[in-house]
Amino acid sequence: MPNRVVSESSVPVLLRAVQARLRRWFPDREFFMRCEGEVRFVTLSSKVQIAVAGALALLVLSWLATLTGVAIARIVAAHDAESVLNREARVIRAESRVAAYRQSVRAVAADLRRRQDFIDAMVAAHIGDLPGGRPAGGDAAGAHAARKLSLAVPEAAALAGVETRQLAFAERLTRYADARAAADTARMRGLGLNPDRELAALDTGAGEGGPLLRLSTEADGSLDPRFGRLGASLARMDALEQDMQRLPQVLPANPQFLSSGFGYRLDPFTHGAAFHPGLDFRGPIGTPILAAARGTVIFAGQRSGYGNCVEIDHGGGLVTRYAHMSAFRAHQGERVAAGEVIGAIGSTGRSTGPHLHFEVRIDDRPVNPRPFLETLTHVSEKTAAGAVAVND
Repeated sequence: MPNRVVSESSVPVLLRAVQARLRRWFPDREFFMRCEGEVRFVTLSSKVQIAVAGALALLVLSWLATLTGVAIARIVAAHDAESVLNREARVIRAESRVAAYRQSVRAVAADLRRRQDFIDAMVAAHIGDLPGGRPAGGDAAGAHAARKLSLAVPEAAALAGVETRQLAFAERLTRYADARAAADTARMRGLGLNPDRELAALDTGAGEGGPLLRLSTEADGSLDPRFGRLGASLARMDALEQDMQRLPQVLPANPQFLSSGFGYRLDPFTHGAAFHPGLDFRGPIGTPILAAARGTVIFAGQRSGYGNCVEIDHGGGLVTRYAHMSAFRAHQGERVAAGEVIGAIGSTGRSTGPHLHFEVRIDDRPVNPRPFLETLTHVSEKTAAGAVAVND
């Protein structure tokens, strides 16, 4: 309570002190004015002076506040204008980049379309029609993804279309490679060969090596499973077709002079039943004998009953034998190509006349050469009627 009394009583004291100072600054003033011989007195009281001074101070403060407000408004306006200009510049740059991006997307899409058109044309010209039909989920899934991407980014619609075409093409090419591999496998099995040997070497990578050159289809270095399957199918097809190249694919002599077939016949010497393990091609002495397939000569010399004989190893247990030769044109250890001359027709060994005795042996077991030659060279199944039997 005492503190409150002291504080309340101090307020009038301060007011009186302020009033006293103002009166000292603005004392009552009298002005003398003479007008037409009369003297008049004008008195300006302290209150009037204080009021006038206060009004003037208020005007000055108002003016200063107005100037300050105008200056601040101009600064804010200038800042806003600069911000707007900066935003407009950024928008223009962004639009320019977007326009450039759209142009680049269109250009890339056009290049990809042209390349895909070229690939399609080359495949159609050199391979033919790939197996058609709807891939297993490929076309539908790709088309759905392309539609979604086209709705989200219209400029990328062309790229999505190219991607769909590429995936469909990869699926069709995979089917083509699988069909070729299946056909080669069936042909080899039909000839009594085992295609799993070559495929086993492919799967295990036996005897292979070299620098590591990774293949990938994705930016992170991974491989899309669909393209991985394509690569595996093409590798399988290539391995089987390479394996097919070792099969007899060239007639060792003129088929018009085929005189004795494979299997049962009457022996020309004993005139009894006998087994003939090959085909006989009749011809004049000196007629060239050709290698039926590429391979390595593993024997060139004389064998009992065969006379002068050449044997060629084609790999995978497959060997061809050429007998009754009058001359050698190949030697042991030499690599020969399909159709290369390896000797000449003769009548050496157990023979009744000049001819070539030709055998195909798998794991040292004679098999009928006719299916090989008919499959690969379309030899006629017919043998000339009444041909004179000539055998080894």
